[in-house]
Amino acid sequence: MNAKENAIAVVTGAGSGIGRAVAVELLSTGWSVALAGRRAETLEETAALAPGAASLAVRTDVSRPEDVNALFAATVERFGRVDLLFNNAGTFGPGGVPVEELPFEAWRHVVDTNLNGAFLCAQAAYRQMKEQDPQGGRIINNGSVSAHTPRPQSVAYTATKHALTGLTKSLSLDGRPYGIAVGQIDIGNAATDMTSRMQTGALQANGEVAPEPVMDVADVARTVRHMAELPLEANVQFATVLATAMPYVGRG
Repeated sequence: MNAKENAIAVVTGAGSGIGRAVAVELLSTGWSVALAGRRAETLEETAALAPGAASLAVRTDVSRPEDVNALFAATVERFGRVDLLFNNAGTFGPGGVPVEELPFEAWRHVVDTNLNGAFLCAQAAYRQMKEQDPQGGRIINNGSVSAHTPRPQSVAYTATKHALTGLTKSLSLDGRPYGIAVGQIDIGNAATDMTSRMQTGALQANGEVAPEPVMDVADVARTVRHMAELPLEANVQFATVLATAMPYVGRG
């Protein structure tokens, strides 16, 4: 699908950061986009960045099945189908907390958002894509370079991002008979409010605190759009997009 007039996307975590950048990129290039997030006001701010585009803001807590079902029902009611899910909503959880001190409630919040939320949204998208006519669609999960290599004191975030890789592979396999393509983008140090601390100092594996390079989040958004606009016969299974000089490749 190269012409994206009338193509329909759902973007979770669309009120800020990577989700906002991807939503605006899609809206600005002819997609209709359902914007999902916890705060209605930030979703409206995202929509305002692409004036005149076809957007729908739906307040959604992705960890709640009833919210996710309502999101997809509202999307189909407004736009008729779902061609793309960018499964993006996520949280770091408390940073800098040693494993032995991490409260279970904090662990559960990260798992509920990053993993359970991603599953619920993917499941809802899968159901819709399987039943719609024409059948099929695409799911792109937002992993992280933490799906490959952890940061210190990030056990909950890292565990969920590793789990997303398994979710991606399993969904990709199960989606084949129905024309549902599933891939994952692993992002390192895109410049957003969530990663602002990277530029002032981030804890390194050797115990030092050092500033890290970041990249423009718009470069991530363009990569997601490239993945999204492939024909369903082609799939980017995994893509890694990162700030060139960040301490990830090699040993720092």
